[in-house]
Amino acid sequence: MAEGAVEAPAESGGDGDSGVSASERGVAPIKPQYLTTKEGFHRFLEAKGQEKLPQESKSGNPGGSDVSEPEAKRIRLENGQTEEAAEPGEQRQAQKRARGQNKVRPHMKPTHYDKNRLCPSLVQLDIGGKLYLAPLTTCGNLPFRRICKRFGADVTCGEMAMCTNLLQGQMSEWALLKRHPCEDIFGVQLAGAFPDTMTKCAELLSRTVEVDFVDINVGCPIDLVYKKGGGCALMNRPAKFQQIVRGMSQVLDMPLTVKIRTGVQERVNLAHRLLPELRDWGAALVTLHGRSREQRYTKLADWQYIQQCVEVASPMPLFGNGDILSYEDANRAKQTGVAGIMIARGALLKPWLFTEIKEQRHWDISSSERLDILRDFTHYGLEHWGSDTQGVEKTRRFLLEWLSFLCRYVPVGLLELLPQHINERPPYYLGRDYLETLMASQQAADWIRISEMLLGPVPPNFAFLPKHKANAYK
Repeated sequence: MAEGAVEAPAESGGDGDSGVSASERGVAPIKPQYLTTKEGFHRFLEAKGQEKLPQESKSGNPGGSDVSEPEAKRIRLENGQTEEAAEPGEQRQAQKRARGQNKVRPHMKPTHYDKNRLCPSLVQLDIGGKLYLAPLTTCGNLPFRRICKRFGADVTCGEMAMCTNLLQGQMSEWALLKRHPCEDIFGVQLAGAFPDTMTKCAELLSRTVEVDFVDINVGCPIDLVYKKGGGCALMNRPAKFQQIVRGMSQVLDMPLTVKIRTGVQERVNLAHRLLPELRDWGAALVTLHGRSREQRYTKLADWQYIQQCVEVASPMPLFGNGDILSYEDANRAKQTGVAGIMIARGALLKPWLFTEIKEQRHWDISSSERLDILRDFTHYGLEHWGSDTQGVEKTRRFLLEWLSFLCRYVPVGLLELLPQHINERPPYYLGRDYLETLMASQQAADWIRISEMLLGPVPPNFAFLPKHKANAYK
């Protein structure tokens, strides 16, 4: 499954040994002048909360900050015109592309056939060196992917879709496969346990949707998938695994990729044994998350093991995944020889991470800029899910899910030692302004207040419980 869908392990590091530094205790090293207590933190928010909260300007341009949007769409947002009225031919084509109905792109069609593979010329997926946004269940929705594309994500992938649900025609599952026109390199991720259903689903997708690759999720750790033989369980079922990969690669007219973990048990690595097999079975690319199923997020990702697997996988490209939260982390990951890196939780904590990596700098982004990002997300959400009451509340729910991760980000200007590491829990601190402090709150009630700044008051008796446990530290 996605990187976000995990239970929270016990937090490491306590407050006992005063001789141990904050970073060694798993706490983000914040400058002393910003530190506070839990009581002081909430007292500050309550006092400032009595003041008028900033509201979205009615005269503002909701789409103005999205410089990657086509001109026709900006005209539609500002003047109320339709996309067809602005640029009929181009916009109709973009709409068909987003719905998966456009099959005219030449690189999506087979060029020749042989008895072993329907489309051998398309086996390679040329995304080496690119930044890959991981398929994130719940949080990796289309509006969030648009945000990440603006900040420099090169490759995006839809949320995990269950092949049985797709074959049954469940509309909610098919909605996970929708792409936005800005997603120029886009794939979908499938999960399943049986070769026949996975192959049928791959054949159906090849005929009905336009994507650049299909990914098999063999990294999902949750019990619901694992106990049915899917996800990580396939790593212990090599015969079924082989049938699935071979079957899907035979019927697809696009590259087939696979996402795996180091193994199922914590000290029993399996990836190095499977990688040569996956190459022979027909996988074009493999992404390796440097953790086992049992480990989850209780320890750091094992990039040394990923480096060993790079040599085993060659010449098939191997992407690495795990614990990337700064450009320094990305640089160390690239030194292992991986073809590229996949970013998951790091993108949830700070979607501008892609910009930091490409520009090789730390971005001390202000609270108002972060609020603008959230505002853009709500605009994208209302466009995607609808602007009626149901669409507003659906947008709010996904915004709140994202805020449960965003609260863990510590602004660069507050850190005593750069960079922040993904396994460091932020202590209580007061930001440089009220909004920065509010965004640091890990209370659902404060996330709801932020949502009300952007989407208006919540319905009566509204309550929110995060679907994913964001507080996963070392």
